[in-house]
Amino acid sequence: MAVKLVKPLLKVVLADVNAKVVEAWRAAFADTPEVEIHQGSILDQHVDAWVSPTNSRGRMDGGVDAVIKRHLGAGIQLRVQRAISDQFGGSLPVGSAVCVPSGATNPKFLISTPTMEQSVQNVSETLNVALACAAAFQAIHMQNEKEPGSIESVALVGMGAATGKVPPRVCANLMWTGYTLFNDYYFWDYDDLRKTIREQLGDIESRPEEERVRIKPPQPPRSRG
Repeated sequence: MAVKLVKPLLKVVLADVNAKVVEAWRAAFADTPEVEIHQGSILDQHVDAWVSPTNSRGRMDGGVDAVIKRHLGAGIQLRVQRAISDQFGGSLPVGSAVCVPSGATNPKFLISTPTMEQSVQNVSETLNVALACAAAFQAIHMQNEKEPGSIESVALVGMGAATGKVPPRVCANLMWTGYTLFNDYYFWDYDDLRKTIREQLGDIESRPEEERVRIKPPQPPRSRG
């Protein structure tokens, strides 16, 4: 069950080379000035963790995954896939994430969260971006429970906006929704996170793009006690 909880402050940076994604972020996050928005590569962001949209198998062979793999070295994919194998039996569900040491000083950690099951998949008509974004923040919370203060800043790219074919406005609004939901509520685990998001936002999948330009924040779930 998701419950209200005051979380430690976390510096959140959104960075993307796509100007349309950046413009959409500025509109979607207009009421959340604490979120920094930059046009440029995530590789230029000096934070504790980078978030990379991936696929369920953790194959870093395209998009931002490939850029990060080239930057951090092939070992990062091995660490991601080992974590997926150990924690999820080899397949990482959409709406979950793994957090692994990067092997570098910047960032210290890489968070991989799938926006799609395959390496190339159109997810423009799904909730996958919101699920992935919220899961990334859940991974940060879980890492900080293990090692308090280990992640105090994070950078994310436009999830699903390239390989996933998600229109920039929809991408921005789904990321805003995932950020807002996780910022306001605590989830016991990834199953709870996925269930709550689908309960709150399930009808969005059937809406045309023009009706998904601005997504309202989800209402607090009713007590299940």
